[in-house]
Amino acid sequence: MRDLWILLFLPLFLAAFHGVKGCLECDPKFTEDVRILLENLVPLEVPERNQLLERQHKEITHISSKVSHKDKMLRLLAVRNVVKLRVWLKDEFYRLGNETWKGVFIIRGKLLAVRQNLENKLTQILKNFSEVACSEDCIVTEGPVLDCWTCLRMTTRCFRGEYCQDDDPREAENREISLYLIFTAEAVILASAVLLFHVCVTHRRKMRQIRRTLKTYLEKKLEELVEIIYKDEKKDSEFGKSNTQSLTGQPPNAESEMKTGT
Repeated sequence: MRDLWILLFLPLFLAAFHGVKGCLECDPKFTEDVRILLENLVPLEVPERNQLLERQHKEITHISSKVSHKDKMLRLLAVRNVVKLRVWLKDEFYRLGNETWKGVFIIRGKLLAVRQNLENKLTQILKNFSEVACSEDCIVTEGPVLDCWTCLRMTTRCFRGEYCQDDDPREAENREISLYLIFTAEAVILASAVLLFHVCVTHRRKMRQIRRTLKTYLEKKLEELVEIIYKDEKKDSEFGKSNTQSLTGQPPNAESEMKTGT
């Protein structure tokens, strides 16, 4: 079953991959012109001429897709700049065509130099335009804009979201790490504050309960102590009276009666 799903989706994947284009490839006529110009550069008697032309054509036409798909910031380009690049590339081919044929290796080296110059020019133009189109001030661009990924022309003057991102991926990554660390630190501080508040409140409640218990205990002990002192004083008073009676030999009632009779 898994192999069946792979077979079903493989053509779609290949079609999507085949449909990947670049800024210069969006014009089918341009790619055909490149093929014709290459054929004019290489004489008919050159061995394996067709393979050489096919390989050079593929490498030249795929430069724009390789450059524009490196980064989202290299996705947009003004149509007028695309036209300038096409004119420049055709002029380079015309210049090479006017030179004397010096062999396959020489023409390969010259075409390699052309490809490198084209890649550098295209990269620089894409970067310059992205800085304008994706700037914070939203600088107005003139003329239609080409989406090199979809070959669609747009009239939008300012771009955001999927068309723009940070110039330096490391800077964006460092920013994300910094934000993560900040959020983590804030979460730790907040959790610590909540925990400290909980501990303080709990400790305060426990101390109140302890103070109440201690106060009740002390009051009870104080009452017991007062009661004991009162009982001791009462016993001492009774003991003092009994000692007085034993010394006089008369009970307190008899003495009072004698005083009354006299």
